[in-house]
Formats: sequence, structure tokens, C-alpha cells
Amino acid sequence: QVHLVESGGGSVQAGGSLRLSCAASGLIYNNYCMGWFRQAPGKEREEVAVISNDGGSTTYAESAKGRFTISRDNAENTLYLQMNSLKPEDTAMYYCAAGNVGGPCRAYCGGGYCNMHSDRYYVVPTWGQGTQVTVSS
Repeated sequence: QVHLVESGGGSVQAGGSLRLSCAASGLIYNNYCMGWFRQAPGKEREEVAVISNDGGSTTYAESAKGRFTISRDNAENTLYLQMNSLKPEDTAMYYCAAGNVGGPCRAYCGGGYCNMHSDRYYVVPTWGQGTQVTVSS
């Protein structure tokens, strides 16, 4: 079974940087789309960035575009999110997710749920427990 553990969260001032990591196990046959999502108090979970199983395709939320970079090291079974120029609006619990989708993939969030999909299939991803990011003014 897939198991995900996030780390790297913390408290920083606006303009600072953090790098989040997600250690994964059970990603058999390198067939998993992975992504970062976040949820702030009083808000629904939202997509931050998604990356394909081979790292060849990425997508970003407009709020993350130009500031955040998602990457993965399949040899180390680790997903990363480099966050620069952090803003107070980035304060949230950040979750790592993995869905059994090969090839280019995207995420969809709505109705309180998020899933991942290729051009044919939607899957419910496995979630980590989250890591807190707090950005102060």
C-alpha cells in the first residue's frame, strides 16, 4: 500500500523560502501521479502543483505559478515542493498525494474532495498527514 510522510514545514516571514519533502513507499512500477495540496482554516482543500509519474509534466495553481517548483526523485522515492517568495496567504496545512495514474496528469478539487486524472481515468489519491506552513507578515 502507498504510504506518504511530509516534512519541511515551519514558520517563516513573508518573502522567505521553504522546501517541503514527501517520502513515499509502495509506489510500485513508477505508475503514480503525485502532487501537493493545501488547506487553510475555513477553506476547502486546493491544488498547489502536480507532477507526472516520470516527472516530465507539471501543472501549477495560479497562486503558485512563478514562485513554487514541484519535482520528484524516483530513485529516492521522494517528492519535493520548493516554495519561494512566500506570502501570508500561503499559510496552510500542506498535503502530499499520490494517485495511480501514469503519464501526464492533472488534479481536480471540488465539493470538498480532490482527485487526480489522466485523459481517461479519475482516481482517488492516497494522502499524507500533512505539514504546517505558516507565513507571517
